[in-house]
Amino acid sequence: MLLAIDTSAGTSVAVVDPATGRAVAERSTDDSRRHAEVVGPFLAEVLTEAGITGADVTGVVAGTGPGPFTGLRVGIAAARTFAAARGVPVLPLVSHDAVAADQSADGPFVVLTDARRREVYWSAYDETGTRVAGPGLAKPADLDEAIRASRPDAVGWDRVTVATIPAWRLGALAADRLASGAPFADDTPLYLRDPDVTMPGSPKRVVR
Repeated sequence: MLLAIDTSAGTSVAVVDPATGRAVAERSTDDSRRHAEVVGPFLAEVLTEAGITGADVTGVVAGTGPGPFTGLRVGIAAARTFAAARGVPVLPLVSHDAVAADQSADGPFVVLTDARRREVYWSAYDETGTRVAGPGLAKPADLDEAIRASRPDAVGWDRVTVATIPAWRLGALAADRLASGAPFADDTPLYLRDPDVTMPGSPKRVVR
C-alpha cells in the first residue's frame, strides 16, 4: 500500500492500492492553518479504515508544493518521518500535478492554489495534462504577466482553483510512475519564497 500526504493547501492524507490506483481510505480538510493538528489523526484514521498497519506501507508519497512554508513543511516532515521509521522510500511529487490529473475536462488549463499574502501559486498544463510552465508565484493582478513570461499561449487557458490537493490522486500518480519506471520529482520543497520567520541578527551594542 502507498500512503500519500499533502499539506500544500489544506491537509489531505490517503491510503492508495498501487495495483489499482484507487483510494482505500482518505481524509481531508481545506483548513489551511491546522496542518499540524490534523495530520497525525488523519494518518491514524486512514490506516485504521484501510485495515492495515504501518508495516503494510511500501512507500510514502509526499506532495512537495508549491505551498507556504509553515503548512507545506508539516506534510513533508510527516512523510519523511513515517518513511524513515518504516524503512520505505519517500516518493515526491509536485502537488499541482495531482489537481491536473484529477481534471475530467479536455483542453489546457492553469492550476491555482492560495499562497497567502494576497498571492497565488500557479502551474500550466497542456491538453495531455503535462505541466508545461510553473510552478510559479504571483499576485492576482500580475498573474497574466507571470504566465505570459513562461508560456505566452497559456494566458488564455481556463483557470482551475482548488483549496485542497487530493492526496489519493498523488498516490495514483505515484503508482503509475512506479509501474512505468518514470522518475519522481526532486525531493525539494517548493516554497517559492522565503519563510515568514527569519533568524535574528547580531545583538545590538549597548552604549551607556
